[in-house]
Amino acid sequence: MNLQNAKVLITGGNSGIGAAVAEILIAAGAKVAISGRNLEKLEAVAAKIGAVAIQADVNNEADVTNMVQTAVEKLGGLNVLINNAGYGYMAPLVDIDPKEFEEVWRTNVYGLMLTAQAASRIFIAQKHGNIVNIASTAALNGGANLSPYNATKFAVRGMTEAWRGELRPHNIRVMLVNPSEVMTSFAENLLSNSGKTPKVYTENEQATKLRGEEIAHVIKGLLEMDDRGFVTEATVFATNPKV
Repeated sequence: MNLQNAKVLITGGNSGIGAAVAEILIAAGAKVAISGRNLEKLEAVAAKIGAVAIQADVNNEADVTNMVQTAVEKLGGLNVLINNAGYGYMAPLVDIDPKEFEEVWRTNVYGLMLTAQAASRIFIAQKHGNIVNIASTAALNGGANLSPYNATKFAVRGMTEAWRGELRPHNIRVMLVNPSEVMTSFAENLLSNSGKTPKVYTENEQATKLRGEEIAHVIKGLLEMDDRGFVTEATVFATNPKV
């Protein structure tokens, strides 16, 4: 698609990968709305990069409905959804907190579904659209102590495949991006949410890991392909991370 015609909604757009994607797409000529729960942070990022800020919690169906409707009104339409909102929780099986397990599932799976559902109704009606779901390399392989997070990302990958089959007849491209370790607040939050002390990476270690910009570059490329084709799934690893 021609990104100058793109009207994009990015959930979890006030930091990390979401903010990086918003910035690179705006620079390419797209109109972009970003959403998040922290209004102060959201508005600061939106003002800096030239995006529209929409406060919303993807766990809340009414919030999701309002978020999508507001994006349509503010952008003059909608033809791209970047489903990026999510966070991590890890614990050994015997120590999983059922409440925490439910909460991470609600954001990473239920919230992602609600947002895709609302956007897809618009895309089906206009017979065109793009959905990019952000999963993780945790969607590809299970890891010790990661089952709560693995479960959500395996679910995202499965839903993406199912939706792709449903929506292709409506000229809607459904794509999945699996980032490996990215130097954003996500890794810190994953450990903090799990009751563990976040690892502090040295400057040299950070220099070899992925940034939000690498993931943003991949998403931009996926969207720029002519609408007659699309890449179903892209996985991004750091070339030679020093840990």
